[in-house]
Amino acid sequence: MSGCGCEMEARNSRERKTLSIVLGINAFMFVFELVLGLVAESTGLIADSLDMFADASVYTISLLAVGKSSGEKAGAARLSGIIQIVLALLVVGDVIRRSLLGSEPVSSLMMGVGFVALIANAICLSLISRHRDGGVHMRASLIFSKSDVIANAGVILSGALVLALDSRFPDLLIGLAIAAIVLRGGVQILRDVARERDGAVCTAATSPG
Repeated sequence: MSGCGCEMEARNSRERKTLSIVLGINAFMFVFELVLGLVAESTGLIADSLDMFADASVYTISLLAVGKSSGEKAGAARLSGIIQIVLALLVVGDVIRRSLLGSEPVSSLMMGVGFVALIANAICLSLISRHRDGGVHMRASLIFSKSDVIANAGVILSGALVLALDSRFPDLLIGLAIAAIVLRGGVQILRDVARERDGAVCTAATSPG
């Protein structure tokens, strides 16, 4: 009875455990970064916190998709991609608002919080990478984690530039950069879903009977 689905259930269980851990990390970091981002008046930190929120949403959706059909997993990934795109546009709106109204980002908080977020996302990336051969929902999670690590490094760099140049513009630029990364990730996920859907359609069309 080795083919009874026990191996699949074990894999599903491992995916659920991993997604639960990274969901908890991202949910905590969303609140942590958002509060300190508002205190620091940092668009970069606020953008990164919204990215954490998007990740938490994606991991929740992916968690619900574990053990479901390929169609349901694709639907979960598609929804996560749409969430990413919407949040990216919200970040762009915040950058425009702060550009017009002004801000005074606190560089020390930017670098400190960015470093904590970098460690958190590096842990998430390490955990998710173990499931890179999973379904499209897990590949979507991996894309998010990779983007997060890049964004965190950008926040730290922008904090250093704010300090060195005594200017708020590096913070605004990293906010836009994170928005672009999030937007690119969302589009990449939607393309991945489309490719998998097209592949499934082709397979069905060429199947006998």
